[in-house]
Amino acid sequence: MSRRNLTIIVILVLMGITSVVSILAYTFLIGGSGEPSATISAPTLSLEDPTANPAEAQIAALSTQVAELQAQNATLVAGMANAADAALPTTETASAAVEPTVEAVAALFRIVPEESEVRFILTEDLRGTFNPVTGVTNQVAGDIAIDFATPANSRVGMIRINARTLTTDSEFRNRAIRAEILESSRDEYEFVEFTPTAISGLPASVAVGEPVTFQITGDLKVRAIVNAVTFDVTATVVSDERLEGTATALVTRAMYNLQIPNAPGVTNVSEEVTLEIDFVATRVES
Repeated sequence: MSRRNLTIIVILVLMGITSVVSILAYTFLIGGSGEPSATISAPTLSLEDPTANPAEAQIAALSTQVAELQAQNATLVAGMANAADAALPTTETASAAVEPTVEAVAALFRIVPEESEVRFILTEDLRGTFNPVTGVTNQVAGDIAIDFATPANSRVGMIRINARTLTTDSEFRNRAIRAEILESSRDEYEFVEFTPTAISGLPASVAVGEPVTFQITGDLKVRAIVNAVTFDVTATVVSDERLEGTATALVTRAMYNLQIPNAPGVTNVSEEVTLEIDFVATRVES
């Protein structure tokens, strides 16, 4: 090989190395530290707010009222039959006896970040080896209002996650996520927000200690892109003061135009991304 050709090869290699180093340095610098701009919080709910599922709630409430009316009427008839010599109740008394006495028992729970965790899960080929990637953060906030008398009245407020604080097992990947994928180093993209629009599959009753499974559909906002996403949820009222549960959904990178930057040795990043939330919420005064 001539000296001229060798010189050209060396120059090209040096240019390639310089380019890679420049990309790595750029990503590292604009990725930021991952520190949140403020303590995580989300819009709060009030027990006096209108229900999220008015039609379903009305049907459930009417069904409950009908059942109670039937039970009260049966009791009234039996009492009259067993006490034929007693005076018949007045119209006012009879009306009072069959009037529904449904009293809503609602409680407001708020997610505790220190006991909760949000995760994204995907896969990649790292230098030819299959590699699962999990990003985690506990910076999640939101309110959950449970109506124990009529579960269909239960509501979930906005769930807000600080995407800037997501971490994986690689600091370079963390900075790439903040700088180029989620762009969460930018103030306007720091948070991912899920705003529920419908809850389905709620049971007719909720009891302490019994897991409940249902679905929550809502608008998931990542950067400036919003898509409808449905989470499968399992929740348990552990006590009057504590609620625990998990929620899982599947999205794709294409839904949010999440592009993977070129990185040495990284290929075949999965299109599908699993989203998971393990949450603990404690009761608060509304």
